Amino acid sequence: MERVRQLIALVFVLTLIPVFVKPASAEDFKIGYINLGKTFDEYKKTQTYEKKLGSKGDNKEKEREKLVQDIRGLKEEMVLLSEKGKEEKQTLVDEKIKTLQDFDRDTRDELRQERDDMIREILEEINKIIQDYGKKNGYTVILNDRVVIYGNEAIDITQDIIDILNK
Repeated sequence: MERVRQLIALVFVLTLIPVFVKPASAEDFKIGYINLGKTFDEYKKTQTYEKKLGSKGDNKEKEREKLVQDIRGLKEEMVLLSEKGKEEKQTLVDEKIKTLQDFDRDTRDELRQERDDMIREILEEINKIIQDYGKKNGYTVILNDRVVIYGNEAIDITQDIIDILNK
């Protein structure tokens, strides 16, 4: 009998909860979304870093071309040499080829690491700006446009964020 009374009291309390607790409604939420790819691409710092990285890549390509020319020159010299001379030159060619392969690997790794660091730094800045913007403007949620199936352009904050970043 005591258990039945407890159960009735519990049901009674549970039915009163909606009266005292205001349910969240759509008006309580402020939602926005951002095109992160466009923001990244149009951020002036991204463009500056891309140019810097491109310039560095061009310089590395010139260094590489010099190594390739050295190898070609050595191979051309080999044609005129005796067998013993050819063997000695081949050793030198092999060393140059190894140097070229090491240069290619090191350059690729260095440029990849630099690009990864650049991307990480820029995305952290963008993320901080989005969070600050969201807090300042009372947003409940700001989504990446890649997870938005449909979004009214009125809640697209992409250009606002780009403008803030480029100031």
